[in-house]
Amino acid sequence: MNDHSSPQPNDTTGGHGSSLTGAIFWVAIAFSAYQLWMASFHPLSSQVIRAIHVGFVLLMIFALFPPMGGRSGLWRALGWLLGLAGFATGLYQWFFEADLTQRAGDLTQADWVVGVLLIVLVFEAARRVMGWGLPLVCLTFLLYALFGQHLPGALAHRGYGMDQVVSTLGFGTEGLYGTPTYVSSTYIFLFILFGAFLEQAGMIRLFNDFAMGTVGHTRGGPAKVSVISSGLMGTINGSGVANVVTTGQFTIPLMKRFGYSPAFAGGVEATSSMGGQIMPPVMGAVAFIMAETINVPYIQIVKAALIPAILYFVTAFWMVHLEAGRKGLMGLPKEECPNPWTAVRERWYLLLPLVGLVALLFSGYTPLFSGTVGLGLTVILIFGAAVISGVKAMALRGLAWVLLGFACAGFFQFGVGTFFVVSALLIALTFILRTGGDARALAVKALVDGARHALPVAIACALVGVIIGVINLTGVAAELGGHIIAIGRESLFLALVLTMLTCLILGMGIPTIPNYIITSSLAAPVLLELGVPLIVSHMFVFYFGIMADLTPPVALACFAAAPIARESGLKISMQAIRVAIAGFIVPFMAVYSPALMLQSGDWTDTAWIVFKALVAIAMWGAAAIGFLFGRLNPVERVVAFASASFLVVALPLTDEIGLGAVAVFLAWHFWRTRKQRALAAAR
Repeated sequence: MNDHSSPQPNDTTGGHGSSLTGAIFWVAIAFSAYQLWMASFHPLSSQVIRAIHVGFVLLMIFALFPPMGGRSGLWRALGWLLGLAGFATGLYQWFFEADLTQRAGDLTQADWVVGVLLIVLVFEAARRVMGWGLPLVCLTFLLYALFGQHLPGALAHRGYGMDQVVSTLGFGTEGLYGTPTYVSSTYIFLFILFGAFLEQAGMIRLFNDFAMGTVGHTRGGPAKVSVISSGLMGTINGSGVANVVTTGQFTIPLMKRFGYSPAFAGGVEATSSMGGQIMPPVMGAVAFIMAETINVPYIQIVKAALIPAILYFVTAFWMVHLEAGRKGLMGLPKEECPNPWTAVRERWYLLLPLVGLVALLFSGYTPLFSGTVGLGLTVILIFGAAVISGVKAMALRGLAWVLLGFACAGFFQFGVGTFFVVSALLIALTFILRTGGDARALAVKALVDGARHALPVAIACALVGVIIGVINLTGVAAELGGHIIAIGRESLFLALVLTMLTCLILGMGIPTIPNYIITSSLAAPVLLELGVPLIVSHMFVFYFGIMADLTPPVALACFAAAPIARESGLKISMQAIRVAIAGFIVPFMAVYSPALMLQSGDWTDTAWIVFKALVAIAMWGAAAIGFLFGRLNPVERVVAFASASFLVVALPLTDEIGLGAVAVFLAWHFWRTRKQRALAAAR
């Protein structure tokens, strides 16, 4: 659907490769520096921070994606002109902040021009970055706000003037500068930058070596490496598609080399990478938006996500184990696998920022503060290692690290400014000692990559503000929710299925963040009214927003894996659904048994539901792959699937029936396969 001037979804390179040059390079540096300064010291009001954040995003997008693909200098100049106009809308909010507050809702002629220009540019920028899907959805909501009074029946609203719509969307905190943009301009950008610094410092290599060393030699080891390394990377970058194109470059060819089909290899990588968005401690951008939306501490979101995330990766691990058994695939020779503890011993210091981040989050500090500290520690470790690299004596090296640790501890007394001072001193030392050139280049590249990687997320967060603004203005969510509630009163299961289908359908054209925002605005309040706990209802929507990136026909994560696997995205998507089969069921289990997300009961309730989930996952995996102790015949696959399904249905005696059926199935299948092996051996 994209024209020649529009890149493929989530392609933020704009055809410029992996690095930016010229003026856009310095804009990216300025963008990251601005975000770091705002996160550390918050010198401007929240409204202005959001507006300038969107201004930077518009400037970079139009400079990277000029009209007609920038075929001539004139078109590139027009791209810069549009970008500068977008940046000017942010400066307008800053310069006239007091006046805009005083005349809220009463637009001057200049306000009209800036408001309309901002709305148009945000729509066009989103189209350039991610295609037509999300802009068309948001345009539908915008047209509803302008002309919805002419609709028949209950969907009609009382009518709103153009000035009300422009005021709501272009100014204030309910439209383009709403909660998603607030989260994008604070938490999300910071954690994207955090991930960029860790990746540049060698975290991908550490995770890959650790995974290769621990499971690379086991049955189906290369695919298990993909699951583990993608899950570990997901803890720091929280982006499914970015995870695919980083770890997938290593894991997909490795899986293919050892006998997995290209489609299955791509499906494993896509499934594992998307799981990074639900894997604590960092998770994906949606987790931060959820915390702000439902006004709960981020740590509560982490606690609710922990067990389902582990089950998700257990599912993927189990599925590749069974597929390896079915195809008789063995792992790498032990001697070809790196020593995992050697990898940890050589690059253990990269784990310190992650440990510090987790410790601060679980101590009750805000994600913004925790992320700032984690990023500060990462920068200091990079430059500290560069400065100390020239010191040969082990005692002096240890002393230097201890002194550096004491210097960093100063942030408890003097705040995050300590990290800026220590980092500046270390950078100065690299120049004085004529060392650390690689570290400086690494830091600059991380700043540029962080700004570039933030673009698709940031523009999506701005554009979905149209939906939030229209919903708040017209109250359409209450009307649609009423119809779902009417259905749900008869059947909660049917209401859940409708919500799931809504998430999956929306996912055909838009990424996880806007998908979550739309469906949480429409469906999550409905589930809450039907008795589903608050966090569980939002997590239900969140999970299926992620699953939408694995389901055809769009399946962004699968199409990102397609060029690496050299297989069609549709075939990869079908395999990803197989691998992630339990991911479609666990959210339903959490609704009927909230103890799975630690929202009810005690540890015994949680242990019981986790046990049931593990048994069900084992049976679903066997049914989907067609292998357990040996190959399953069609009847056995049906029995395995049916017995697992009984463990999900929260009705009297279903657990007993399900566990009994599983026990009978396992005994029969074990006896049959053992008999077959004995006969084969006798021949």
